[in-house]
Amino acid sequence: MSDFLQSIIDRDPAARSKLSLILTYPGVKAVFFHRIANFFSTAKFHLIARIISQFSRFLTGIEIHPNAKIGKNLFIDHGMGVVIGETSDIGDNVTIYHMVTLGGIAPSINSDEQRNMKRHPTIKEDVVIGSGAQVLGPVVVGKGARIGANAVITKDVAENAVMVGIPARSVGIADSEFKPYGITSDSDKKSDNE
Repeated sequence: MSDFLQSIIDRDPAARSKLSLILTYPGVKAVFFHRIANFFSTAKFHLIARIISQFSRFLTGIEIHPNAKIGKNLFIDHGMGVVIGETSDIGDNVTIYHMVTLGGIAPSINSDEQRNMKRHPTIKEDVVIGSGAQVLGPVVVGKGARIGANAVITKDVAENAVMVGIPARSVGIADSEFKPYGITSDSDKKSDNE
């Protein structure tokens, strides 16, 4: 738990202490409740798992399906409106901002045929997903990729790619420095040269 909280402090300049994270960060609470819901889901107590998931949603504004797989140190910043679908698979050290959807694209028909299918994204390690981005379908977002705010991803994303737009397109390679909201702006480059 201590490493998880420290990973957030390392990524968020507004984070002042581990106690403040526990008491005031909805993403921390959502991940905590997801661990419990996932335990019950794995044990085949699906109703209990869903009740815990919905209670967490009520408290935090973040909806994570109990079956979603989440790696270490997921940081959901701000969090309101984040939706993580049932077959989502999230790697270690991922940062997700508010209003992000990791969703499916299949229509709500033939549900029985879709129950055991991979319908949601796989997010590899060290990915940053900017606010409002929609990552849809069983796509893979490669390690270290940056998804810009409000981008719509419907195809696989290469490692370290910077993706922006609707539909999203690659605009370069991510550097190793963390950039809030997943993109490097031209204004950063101008201010460095001035």
